[in-house]
Amino acid sequence: MDKLRAYLLALPRRTKRLLQVGTDVLLVWAALWLAFMVRLGIEDMYNPWRVHFWLFLCAPVVAIPLFIRFGMYRAVMRYFGNDALVAIVKAVSLSSLILAVVVYWYSNHEVVVPRSIIFNYWWLSLVIIGGLRLGMRQYFMGDWFTSVNYVPFRTRDEGLTKVAIYGAGVAGNQLVAALRMGRVMRPVAFIDDDSSIADRVISGLQVFKPKHIQQMIDVTGAQELLLALPSTTRARRREILGFLEGFPLHVRSVPNFTDLASGRVKVDDIQEVDIADLLGRDAVPAQDDLLEHCVKGKAVMVTGAGGSIGSELCRQILSLQPRLLVLFEHSEFNLYTIITELEQRQNREAFNVKLLPILGSVRHPAKLLDVMTTWGIDTVYHAAAYKHVPMVEHNIAEGVLNNVIGTLNTAQAALQVGVANFVLISTDKAVRPTNIMGSTKRLAEMTLQALSRELAPVLYGDPANVARVNKTRFTMVRFGNVLGSSGSVIPLFYKQIRTGGPLTVTHPKITRYFMTIPEAAQLVIQAGSMGRGGDVFVLDMGEPVRIAELAEKMVHLSGLSVRSERNPQGDISIEFTGLRPGEKLYEELLIGDNVEATRHPMIMSAREDHLHWDLLKERFAQLLAALDADDYATVRQLLRETVSGYAPDGDIVDWIYQQQRSDL
Repeated sequence: MDKLRAYLLALPRRTKRLLQVGTDVLLVWAALWLAFMVRLGIEDMYNPWRVHFWLFLCAPVVAIPLFIRFGMYRAVMRYFGNDALVAIVKAVSLSSLILAVVVYWYSNHEVVVPRSIIFNYWWLSLVIIGGLRLGMRQYFMGDWFTSVNYVPFRTRDEGLTKVAIYGAGVAGNQLVAALRMGRVMRPVAFIDDDSSIADRVISGLQVFKPKHIQQMIDVTGAQELLLALPSTTRARRREILGFLEGFPLHVRSVPNFTDLASGRVKVDDIQEVDIADLLGRDAVPAQDDLLEHCVKGKAVMVTGAGGSIGSELCRQILSLQPRLLVLFEHSEFNLYTIITELEQRQNREAFNVKLLPILGSVRHPAKLLDVMTTWGIDTVYHAAAYKHVPMVEHNIAEGVLNNVIGTLNTAQAALQVGVANFVLISTDKAVRPTNIMGSTKRLAEMTLQALSRELAPVLYGDPANVARVNKTRFTMVRFGNVLGSSGSVIPLFYKQIRTGGPLTVTHPKITRYFMTIPEAAQLVIQAGSMGRGGDVFVLDMGEPVRIAELAEKMVHLSGLSVRSERNPQGDISIEFTGLRPGEKLYEELLIGDNVEATRHPMIMSAREDHLHWDLLKERFAQLLAALDADDYATVRQLLRETVSGYAPDGDIVDWIYQQQRSDL
């Protein structure tokens, strides 16, 4: 059978069509002969071939051209679907009607054709022609007697991973078809909340209620569970995932509805469970006027355009159709990656946006000024920053120069050019920081706060000492961790699970706020449209998540168990490595309690203390002098005096500083 299948599949397309046409001629004759037999019975039936030879000639002459016209020979048998079945119904019905007209005009009193023959011919043709095609589809897919789970005499087990599918709707059935064609996994059951379809059979698979999952595992031997719930809310998905934690199943999912609709992924693109589903929070719909206010039809510049947040900002800005999008990035690889993605999307969706990738660093003020002047930038989203807490703690000079001086350079260039809107991407680690990264980001916020209050500031480092009119509206947006960003704990946990563990968590009580990258970028764009100048916007991050609990959930949803004192036979252990340099147990979003609501329910406005611009300029000079002298103790002290609430925990761990101390 396998050799015959391979032979038939290898035939030229023309030969396959001729075989189909020849087979359909025989099937039409068979349906017509059976129509006489059903009407007259075997005992009383005369030979219809001899009496109605003209009718047997007319039937294929009428039917085959219609079959061709309705595309029945264009359908690939292995992917035969509902559209092809509809085409068969239309073609057979129309051919039967035409044959009825032929019978009416050409029959005579001596040889009468019973009227019920046409009806019998119609339904027999549907059964024979459609049924054969469905049977051949199963044959060519290699699922002969294997696609229906309850066939009692089937003993064949191909060694494929057995999967159950949560959701017996459209996505679930499409997933079943895709898995059967791909032959990488074998679907064995459906699970669905709808009690009206419980214990029924859909696409050859029995439907189980959620409360009968253990029974399903015992009966089918399922090893994985795929969530086919692309349009379900995150809150509901969180409930489902919480319920599934108790079962020895590796839980994965098909993409969400947005990705399916956009064409970025297909329904059979299986992926690990989206951690955003564990958070259980649905994104608030965007307000179009806020999204478009600073972007649509304008020249927009994104610094750090190749980073996690910067690249997502570029994706969303492109869909808002600015006149120009400048991607400013110091990493050649990151810039190449994002510009290639955006150009492909632009070609696919025909956006009329000029994309301009520029290699450069925010450490070079002349380059920033040149770019903004040349391209007449209207809006700047400043996402360039070093954000990995331990890394910056070990490289203090780079952290200060990139996060503080880089922000200063970008903001002063925007002010000189007259950029209308400047939005700084900040972090919750800027609130009462215990590390260099957080303190430098808070100092970057304070820089913009001070500049926004100056009508005509004298810029730092300006040898002419000329006051410049300030036409720029500076705003800051502060939020916590984003899921899947570079350095994020989530990809690390997935990697550790794949290698058999252990999962490393710094402290049993450590908590963090989390938000998806697309949601954060969307809120950043909207918040940047609301500021009056000097505003610190804080995004509603929901409830903080305990990292140890998140690690346990990820282990359980991978179909594994946590090894602990209570369960020494578990699969993967969780080890606590201790807080890293500068790391806090808990993060905060607000320095004080002075917070106001805005027109967007997920965005709050915080009023916080700031320093005068002239005092900040003095601190910049002192910081740079200390960095030039590699005097990191003074750098830390200056940050402590400038940034309210900065309380460094532990000794200075900068590599250069430690080496200098060891040489003494």
